[in-house]
Amino acid sequence: MQPESNLSQPTLGIKSGIDKLPKEILPGIFAFAPNRDTLGGTAYLVLTPIGNILIDAPAWHDLHRQFIADRGGVNWLAITHRGGIGQTTAIVTELGCEAIAQEQEAYLLPELKVTTFQHKFNIKDSIHAIWTPGHSPGSACFYYAGVGGVLFTGRHLLPDRFGAPVPLRTAKTFHWPRQLRSVDKIWQQFPSQQPLSYICPGANTGLLRGKGSIAVNV
Repeated sequence: MQPESNLSQPTLGIKSGIDKLPKEILPGIFAFAPNRDTLGGTAYLVLTPIGNILIDAPAWHDLHRQFIADRGGVNWLAITHRGGIGQTTAIVTELGCEAIAQEQEAYLLPELKVTTFQHKFNIKDSIHAIWTPGHSPGSACFYYAGVGGVLFTGRHLLPDRFGAPVPLRTAKTFHWPRQLRSVDKIWQQFPSQQPLSYICPGANTGLLRGKGSIAVNV
């Protein structure tokens, strides 16, 4: 599957998710409501046998605190790009989890000890990070081998109006040609190196019309 290139990002209203529980979109994977702190970004909680991981920061309030506590807490909070940081410092401090970010984003969390990486980083055998610069200097995708292979793309790949995963050029795009090169590079990894069944984007999830993830055939 080859993604398309769009030149503009659709403008979507950002609704407060303060009274909404995260929704299970795949077995053991929960999507939080769009977060005002991250300009409508979607964060995910992934439950795995080797520990639980948050992908980007959800809105931080009592409902989410209890939801996470009821599922055994969190071992890692992984940042896909600087726009997904939100209240990471408060979340990591309160939960005692490990923050993970590409080295060019980590400086934005000066109050935390952040685990950084350059190109790739294995969090555990079934979870690893891939540097995909372009949207921001340190944009990264996070791959989870469960459920047939899931790629959390942040704002590196977002759904278009048809629900297909594409790069979108916005006013905040750091380097568009580099982002397109990153897209080509990441697609070369699937399925030759690892299986991929779903993409979970970090924004514009309303365009998925309730599906919660993008099923892919590569």
